[in-house]
This record gives sequence, C-alpha cells and structure tokens, in this order.
Amino acid sequence: MQQQVAAQEKELNYSRLKIQLLEEKLRAMRISKYGKASETLSDLQLELLDLEPGVSGEEIQVESERDPLSPSSESSDKSVDDSEKQQQKRKHPGRQTLPAHLARVEEIIACAPDQCLCGGCGEETSVIGYEESEVLDLKPAAYFVRVVKREKRACKRCEEQGVVVAAVAERILDKCLVSDQVIIDTVVAKYCDSLPLYRQSAILKRDTGLEISRSTMTGWVMHVGELLLPVVGRMKNELLAGSYIQADETPVGVQTHDKRGKNHQAYLWQYGTPGGSVVFDFRMGREREGPRLFLEMYQGLLQTDGYAAYDRVGGPKMVHACCLAHARRKFIDAVKLDAHDIASARIVRLMDELFAIDAKARAEKMDHAQRDLLRKEKAPALLAELRANLLAMQKSVLPKSAAGRAANYMLSLWNKLVLFLQYPELELSTNLAENSMRPVAIGRKNWIHLGSKEAGPKVAAIFSIVESCRRLGLPIREYLAATLPGLANRSIQSVRHLTPAAYAQTKAQ
Repeated sequence: MQQQVAAQEKELNYSRLKIQLLEEKLRAMRISKYGKASETLSDLQLELLDLEPGVSGEEIQVESERDPLSPSSESSDKSVDDSEKQQQKRKHPGRQTLPAHLARVEEIIACAPDQCLCGGCGEETSVIGYEESEVLDLKPAAYFVRVVKREKRACKRCEEQGVVVAAVAERILDKCLVSDQVIIDTVVAKYCDSLPLYRQSAILKRDTGLEISRSTMTGWVMHVGELLLPVVGRMKNELLAGSYIQADETPVGVQTHDKRGKNHQAYLWQYGTPGGSVVFDFRMGREREGPRLFLEMYQGLLQTDGYAAYDRVGGPKMVHACCLAHARRKFIDAVKLDAHDIASARIVRLMDELFAIDAKARAEKMDHAQRDLLRKEKAPALLAELRANLLAMQKSVLPKSAAGRAANYMLSLWNKLVLFLQYPELELSTNLAENSMRPVAIGRKNWIHLGSKEAGPKVAAIFSIVESCRRLGLPIREYLAATLPGLANRSIQSVRHLTPAAYAQTKAQ
C-alpha cells in the first residue's frame, strides 16, 4: 500500500510539472504574439517578494518606507546601484543647447513704431542690445540643376595645337544624370533611414517631376557598395589584428528568382570592437563556415551568444567568451511565463547587481584597469551565490521548462561567462553588437529583401561603413562625399587612409 501511494504521489507530481510546462508553452505563445519585448522586471519582482514565504505585505510596506541604510550597514545582496542613486539625485539639466557646429543665421525683430518712442519725453529711443534665443530650423530639400561649364581654350595663331578642355572633376559615377550628393542621399536614406528605393523614386518624381526607375537607383547603390569593398577589406584586416571582437548574426531575405515565390534566408554576420569599427559579412547560410572563414587566424578575444557555430573557430590562441545579457534574458522569460517563479527572479536580481558594477564604472568614467579592480572586489561573491542558486534550480525544475532551460544554458556556458574577471577589456554583454543589427532589422521590414546573392557582399559593405561611422561619431554624408569620388582609381595601398577610423583620426588632428 505504501509503495502504491508513493507511486501515485510521484505520478501526481510529474503530472503537475507537465501541466506547468504546457502552461508555460501556451503563455510563451501568447507573450510572443501580444506581450511586450521589455527585459525589465519592475513590478514582477515586488509581486514575487510579496508571494515569498516568510515575508508579509506589512513588512514590504515598512521596508519601502524605511530610511536608506548607511553605507556601513548595507548588505551586498540588498545594495542598490550607486549610479541609479546618482541619477535620482540629479537635477533636470534644463533646456538642451543646440550644437555649436551648426551655422547661425541671425534674424533681427525690430520694435513696433510705438515702442521706439520714449513714454516720457517722446524722443526716439536707442537700441541698447538684443534679447536672444535659439531654435533649430531647416531648409526643405531644394532640388536644382547644376550646369557645369568646362572651359575650352585654343590658340588663334597655332591651330595645329588643337583645343584643350578643363579637366572633369572626379565623380562617383561618370556620366550619371544626378550628382554625387543625390547618390549619397539615396544610399543614406535606404541604409540609415530604411527608406526603400521605390519610395525614394516616388519622392523624386513628386518633388522634381523627374522619373528615375528603381533599377537605375539600384545601380547607384550597388556601385557604391562595390567601391566600398576594398575599404571594408582593410577594415577587416585591422579588426582581425586587434585583440577583442564581438560577433552576432541576423537573417536577411534574398530573392532566388527560381519562380517559387519564396526568399532564401541568408545571414549578415557582424564583427566589431566596442567603440571601434564594424564589419558585416554576408553568407547564404548560418553554418559554422561563415565565422570559421572570417576568423580563420584570429588570436584575440571573441565574445558572442551561445550559438554553437562560434565554437571551434579562430586561431589556436583565441579565447571565446559569452554574453551575460543573453543568459539573463532567459530568466526574464521564465518569470514572464510564471509569476510565482521566485528562484528565477532572484537570479535576475543577482545578475542585475553584476551589471550594476559596470554601470558604476561607466558613471565614474573608470578605465579598464580601474573597472577590473572594482569587478574583482564585488563580483566573485555575487558569482558564487549565483552559481549556487543555479545548481539548486537545476535540481528542482523540469529540464524542458523555461527556468530549467535557462539554468542549463547558463551552467553549460559558465566558464565563458565569467571570463570578464580575467580580461579587463571584456564587456559583460554583446548589447553593442545587437544594437548594430537594428538598422538591418528595421530595414528588412521596409525594403524586405536583397535582390540577389551577388548583392549581399555590397550591401554588407555599405552597412559596415554606415555602422562604423555611427559608432565613431562621423557624419556619414561627409565621409562618403570625401571618400567615394575617384575611389575606383586609387591604389590598394592608399585604402588604409580611407577607413572610417583613419578618416576620424585625420579630422581630429
């Protein structure tokens, strides 16, 4: 009888866990369709605290109204991010000042005639100064036709010497109907502002009456991408010669022209250094072949998510680190699926305290060496507590549940997640790399797909330049206008002076 009762209890417990797993899957589908994409746990953590055994609602209320603890009495597991405290204490900065590099156009507003006379003696008053204010203004795009006249010269006495004509200025596309600025504007509008070419064609016809087909504009864009390929090749060499790369990938549709009516799912792989240049690499698939070929002899730090394709790539001395934000995201999802998952919320809180260490370093503008000292002081205790919670969770939840998958994911990558204690330059997350993918993600919802697989490397080259200029704070139009004209006639040795990083260095001098 006891054995039968034990077997039934075991079966009942399994059934409960199975129901919980099925409810999680159902809730995950609803969240993916209707829920928010936020990764914060603002009200969820308070809700979990209210449900935790041994903590009453009255205690929560008293805790929220209690005066802040002094620094000496704060415990490590209940400390609040110092940078957040500083932000709360900051006063409103007031009205934002307009950039100094923008041209100033003065407009003087004269007083009304009755204001120009003195109310006492009736004499005309004198101007003693001005009350100034600044507003940002703009001139709507004004299309015009630039008429280029090249001098022709000849000697009236020596006809045999012939006629000489002034040299033609270098252009992006010779004998093109539009100027370099129109071509650059087309590229920037598509790859910075995600404005597809068919809309740009319609805008051009509306504003000028000139009808330029999408195929013609596509030719402009592809020519620019082809010109930039050597520059991006040089950027790749400089990136691989460095010591730290963050990598990520995102899908992009490619037309197959095989009459199936379906796009092939290709990928743009992104490799970049925080605060430095970015290189996009186009591949028709998501296999290991992509990063293996790109990182063939790379010997530095590579930081990625947990995707297996990044394993066993690079040179023999390459160190592969992983991203804590990806691990944290899985526990966020677990709490969204189960509002009673106290264990997952506790792990999120511990990871938030890890990120708070780096947030403090950024707020105080620490260099890598100073940040490393701060990490080694505060992170080891948090990591030990975090690992203990993960091991306990692994034993108490179903492996296929959201919490079980999150715990297994993090424990399987543990050694790669804690490498930031050994390498001061290593960031806790690859959020910078993910942010670089936003133009692609927004763009594919507008221009939908690439026209062919041959266009892929050229589009990747344009994205590489656009994102590198954004990270380095370079005006993209200015850079393209200074680089593209005559680029096809430059030697391959001169390309090293044309990368965004080299251009930024030249401007700084």
